[in-house]
Amino acid sequence: MLRRLIWLTDRLIDLSALTGAAGLVVALGVTATEVVTRAYGAPLYGARDIVSMAGVFVVFGGMALAHKNGAHIAVDLLERHFSTRMNHWLTAAAHLLGAAVFALIAWQLWVAVPLARMLNSATNLLYLPRWPFLVAMMGLCLICMLSMLLRGVQHLTERPAR
Repeated sequence: MLRRLIWLTDRLIDLSALTGAAGLVVALGVTATEVVTRAYGAPLYGARDIVSMAGVFVVFGGMALAHKNGAHIAVDLLERHFSTRMNHWLTAAAHLLGAAVFALIAWQLWVAVPLARMLNSATNLLYLPRWPFLVAMMGLCLICMLSMLLRGVQHLTERPAR
């Protein structure tokens, strides 16, 4: 059961990473177009709005993949002072704490979506509604939370090295 859930989570992480890559391609394309058109005196209208909304996908789309690959910043100043077993439990606790943080972020986004819809919150120039981006951010946070939760549980079920 756990193995199947990890497989499914890995596919969701792949989807999340593709979403982040697509956001990066959009942001780079818009920025390059903006630079070229600005040189000819006709800047791309709304480029800042598009790039800032694409940033949502770039940042949150890559979070789960960074966690899966162990690419997050880790400080190991005290690691050598603890036993292998203690380091094992601390690593599991770090995964579970990260899952709790992303669950809290997703919950706050869940609360923010109706407010953004009610207030018709939109970008400055193109008037893109913000709530779909908040929903996407919430979904990407939930994928990261699931990844961290499963890695924490997986870490807890493994025997620590001696």
